[in-house]
Amino acid sequence: MPHKKEAWKDELYGDAVREKIEEFAARGWESIPEEERDEWFSRFKFWGVFHHRGGQESYFMMRLTNCGGVLEPGQLRAIGEVARDYAKGPVDNPEFGDAWIDFTTRQSIQLHWLKLEDIPEIWDKLEAVGVSSRSAGGDTMRNISGCPVAGKAEEYVESRELLDDIQEGIRGDDALCNMPRKFNISVTGCRQGCAQDSINDIGLEPAHKFIDSDERSSSGNRKSSISDDGEEVKGFNVRVGGGLGGREPRKARSLDLFVEPDQAYETVRTFVEYYHEEGNRQNRSKNRGRFFVDEHGTDAIREEMVERLSFEPERAGTDFRGEYTYNAGKPTERGAHDHVGIYDQADGKNYVGLSVPIGRLPAEEAVELAALADAYGSGEIRLSRRQNPIITDVPDGNLSNLLNEPFLSKYKPEPNPFERGTMACTGTEFCSLALTETKARSARMIRWLRDNTELPPDVDRIKIHYSGCTADCGQAMTADIGLQGMRARKDGEMVEALDVGVGGGIGEDPSFIEWVRQRVPADEVPGMIANLVEAFAALREEGQTFREWVDATGHETIVELAEPEEVEGYEDPCLTDGKQSWYPFDDGESPAPTDAEGQPISADD
Repeated sequence: MPHKKEAWKDELYGDAVREKIEEFAARGWESIPEEERDEWFSRFKFWGVFHHRGGQESYFMMRLTNCGGVLEPGQLRAIGEVARDYAKGPVDNPEFGDAWIDFTTRQSIQLHWLKLEDIPEIWDKLEAVGVSSRSAGGDTMRNISGCPVAGKAEEYVESRELLDDIQEGIRGDDALCNMPRKFNISVTGCRQGCAQDSINDIGLEPAHKFIDSDERSSSGNRKSSISDDGEEVKGFNVRVGGGLGGREPRKARSLDLFVEPDQAYETVRTFVEYYHEEGNRQNRSKNRGRFFVDEHGTDAIREEMVERLSFEPERAGTDFRGEYTYNAGKPTERGAHDHVGIYDQADGKNYVGLSVPIGRLPAEEAVELAALADAYGSGEIRLSRRQNPIITDVPDGNLSNLLNEPFLSKYKPEPNPFERGTMACTGTEFCSLALTETKARSARMIRWLRDNTELPPDVDRIKIHYSGCTADCGQAMTADIGLQGMRARKDGEMVEALDVGVGGGIGEDPSFIEWVRQRVPADEVPGMIANLVEAFAALREEGQTFREWVDATGHETIVELAEPEEVEGYEDPCLTDGKQSWYPFDDGESPAPTDAEGQPISADD
């Protein structure tokens, strides 16, 4: 029997949901029948509108969508202004105050504390500059990941036009909006692997292949060269079934397919349609794309794909995975491991990647960042998969003045390794699934590590990824040090705790963390990380990265070195909250639900 959410979606889903959101917004929060709220909130997600966790009734998050992380001139300014004017909560966050934007791990932005009544006006302001929230959540294709500097930096295969085509023609097709579960697409055109094809439902990776020219159909726009082995053709290999979550991660598996750039769109659409038609709609715990690949197997999927495609695909070509450096645990001299820093563009200009610790930026500073992009670059900003913004198109003559701006003394292109390497999901601040708070805790933790832990000069990053639960939106499974929220008892009291693992990464041979400690009270985690990192600094071979050291050291020794410890100078922001309060930083009575002006709605009203 199909899951109940399938019946909800069959009745109404996709583009048609927007009209209902606008109707409810016009009539107010209380117009949504209480017994139907789960149903409507599930549908709202397609338009990027997510109801906050329990205790915060009538408040919503909006997730935006911008394919491959591109924010065109004027778009970040509009987003920042919307956050400033509408994303205001009833209480302040102790680390971030009120009104901010969150950069996500899929190159997009989230806004919190929004009132349902304001959603249509917010859409008007965002859509006026080309920003949408369509297909940003729910059982649909999520924001498409690509190299954030596609079209700016050198690529082996140009991917920006392909990303836009997939966005418009596949993700934009309402006939495909109702997927069995959320579905992730990535396209990598560069040699660094920054779109992380290994953890997507379908990922295209750059490759080349020598093909007998007599076997190729003629095409005027295919770039190739001739050798004794045949014609060298640039294109993509295809991988499917990658993903994290539920502590059942999978690396995307090769379909043994090589497709040329003008065949890539059809290939992606064919797999999307296949999963749309044949994916499991009964068991939601086992129906993500990775389980679909588990069930059918790559051989059968390849055979089905070949049957459906209008062309005869080649067997997989030679990839460049050996050159992947993005979160790959390789030494810095091998190449960039993120987009933080100053880099050359293909046109002779520069892009400057800034580190925004854990991806949260106050609204006024988002507007300031947009102004800097206008003043020193083209106004275009790109977002990476590591929750960081990139200012593009900066001429050499503008570079020094940009670097001297006060904004860049806070959000640096050369940050501390802990600030540079840490990511965190939303956590219990707003998420109904999370078990622990994440953002404020991460901010305090990396500050303490920065001030109390010494690293060798050649270590410029330690990747610490924090997820508030096993859904792993913070990508803990792919970190040097991965943290996932749990609960534990300490001194007879229930406290927020973390499971801690090490040794994850994306690259030529992706690996997922191995757990070294479980249910560590949150106030003992900074000391544990410091003990582990200091052991790494003392025991590593020269030039060895953290991931290389973990692999060489062995699990049992790592467990011994990873000793939890309370430390002086670190005060956990909400150790004993455990999601018992309506908001992790306020143990008073919740004001929710509130009306359009944010005033509490009386039960008698």
